[in-house]
Amino acid sequence: MNLFKPAFIGVAAAALAITACTSGKPVEETVSGLNPARFDSIVNNKKTALFTLKNSNGMEVCITNFGGRVVSLVVPDANGKPTDVVLGYDNLKQYTDSVNSPSDFGSSVGRYANRIGGGKLTVAGKTYQLPQNNFGHCLHGGPSGWMYQVYDAKQPNDSTLILTIVSPDGDNNFPGTVTAHTTYKVLSNNTLDITFDATTDKETVVNMTNHSYFNLNGDPSKEGTNMWLYLNADNYTPADSTYMTTGEILPVEGTPMDFRKAHALSETINDTSFEQIRNASGYDHNWCLNTYKDGKGDDTKVCAVLWSPTTKIGLSMYTNEPGVQVYTGNFQGTGVSCKHGIKYPKHVSVCLESQKYPDSPNKHNWPSPYLKPGEKYYSHVAYRFWTGDFSTDKKEGRTSKSITLLST
Repeated sequence: MNLFKPAFIGVAAAALAITACTSGKPVEETVSGLNPARFDSIVNNKKTALFTLKNSNGMEVCITNFGGRVVSLVVPDANGKPTDVVLGYDNLKQYTDSVNSPSDFGSSVGRYANRIGGGKLTVAGKTYQLPQNNFGHCLHGGPSGWMYQVYDAKQPNDSTLILTIVSPDGDNNFPGTVTAHTTYKVLSNNTLDITFDATTDKETVVNMTNHSYFNLNGDPSKEGTNMWLYLNADNYTPADSTYMTTGEILPVEGTPMDFRKAHALSETINDTSFEQIRNASGYDHNWCLNTYKDGKGDDTKVCAVLWSPTTKIGLSMYTNEPGVQVYTGNFQGTGVSCKHGIKYPKHVSVCLESQKYPDSPNKHNWPSPYLKPGEKYYSHVAYRFWTGDFSTDKKEGRTSKSITLLST
C-alpha cells in the first residue's frame, strides 16, 4: 500500500512503518512512497538498487546507482509536512526504457554535461567526432553517457553514498580512461551536498553535474512557474535555435534573463518577444556566476535560490563552478506517467545544473574543462533547503531571507 500523496505526506503517516509485499517478503517503503525492490535489477551485467540517505531533521534522499540518479528528495514544508521536491519515476524499468520514456531525471551526468558544438572535440591537437544526439550536437556525454550506466555503489553510513564509474578510452569517442566518483551526502542542516571528482590516463575533457528537476510546490501535476528564482549573475551565454552557445557573454540588465532580484518565473517565462525565451520555449540557458572570479569559484556564497510561495520551501545553491544551467522543463508535458502515476506538465520544474559553460572545449577563452594525467577534477555543488518567507524588501534585493538562513 502506498500512502504517499502528491502534495504532502501526513506527519503521522510518515512516522509509521510502511510496508509492501514483494515475492512474499515485506518491503519497507521510503518516506517518499518508493518500493526499493522495484529498483533491484541487472543492467549491463551490473546490479542496480535504491539507496536511502537521511538525517534527523526529516530529510530523505533516495538514489539509484543507475545513472547515479536522485529519485526522490523529501524535506519538511513550512508546516512540517514531508514533501517530495524532485521529479522522477517509481521503478527502474521506467528509467531504463529510454525508447518510451527517455529522461535525465536526477542523474549524475558525464563525461561532459551539456552540449559540445557539432560533436567536435580537439584534445592535444587531435580532433574527435563525438555522437551528435541533440540538434547536431553532443549532449550529456552522448546517447550512452554516464546517466545510462550503472555506477558501483558504497554506502558507508546512513547519510553518505559514494558512486564510482570507470569510463574507458573511446567511450562515446571521448579520449582517455576516466575514473570518476559522485559522492552524495545529506547534512544535518538539510543540505544535499554533492562532490564530483575524476582522474584520467590521457588528456580529455570532464564536466559533471547533477540533473535534478526541482518542484518545491509539492504538487508536480501542475506547472511550477509560481516559483521564485534568484541568480547571482550579471551575465549569461546566449544560445541559438539549436540550444548551442554563440560564444558571446551578454549582460542580463534590461532583459528577461535578469534574476538578480528574485521574481516568479511566470513574470518572464512566456515573454516570446525575447528571442532567447522564444527559441527555448522558456529558459534553457547558462548564467555566468558572480561567485566565480579569477579562475576560482566560491562555494561558500549563494549562487542561486529557488522558492515556493505554496509550501514556503526554499532551495539555496552553492558551487565552485563558473556557471549554472537553468532549465524550466520546457520539454515536459509528454503525457508519460511518472512517479506515483503523475503526468508532468510543461514548465513543472526547474533544473539548476552547476557546470563549465556549454561548449567550453570550443570556446578557448572560457573556463577550461580539460583534464590531464596527474591532475584531479573536482566539482562541488550543495543544495540547502529551508522554510520561510522570501523577503520582498527592495533594499535587501529580495534575497535576504534565504541568505540569512543559509548563514545560520
